[in-house]
Amino acid sequence: MPHPAAPPLAFFATLSIQVAPAHEIGQTPAGNRRVIPILGGRVQGDGWAARVLPGGADFQAIVTPTLAQLDARYVLETEAGELIYVCNRAIRVASKDVTARLVRGEAVDPALVYFRCAPTFETAAPSLAWINERLFVGSGVRLPDRVDIDCFTVL
Repeated sequence: MPHPAAPPLAFFATLSIQVAPAHEIGQTPAGNRRVIPILGGRVQGDGWAARVLPGGADFQAIVTPTLAQLDARYVLETEAGELIYVCNRAIRVASKDVTARLVRGEAVDPALVYFRCAPTFETAAPSLAWINERLFVGSGVRLPDRVDIDCFTVL
């Protein structure tokens, strides 16, 4: 029996999320816990734009010297005033030295980091209801003051 083809991806949006310095919780049973406040940002989609509302956070666990598990939650507001809830789970993998530099807030070459995510988007806005019924994947870059993520719809 033939297998289905791999699903294609379509560009959804680029998210540029401004972040504050991390609150360092410390070593817990889940790893080195950090909470990074989200200050704001911009989203640019194909034919639409939004802003990232302040007040969300990225809850991180540095589980090994090379692996970080990320769980960011925040809200977008489109230019039309529609709200979108974002829950973005990700992993970030890099060498021990590069991971240590990222944790210290230093800039690193994105080519040295595997940063992939599976965001979900939820809204009550009728014009955007289709995003409640799709899967998304993304690729991110961590910069000292922000995170840039390109998100794609799985078709």
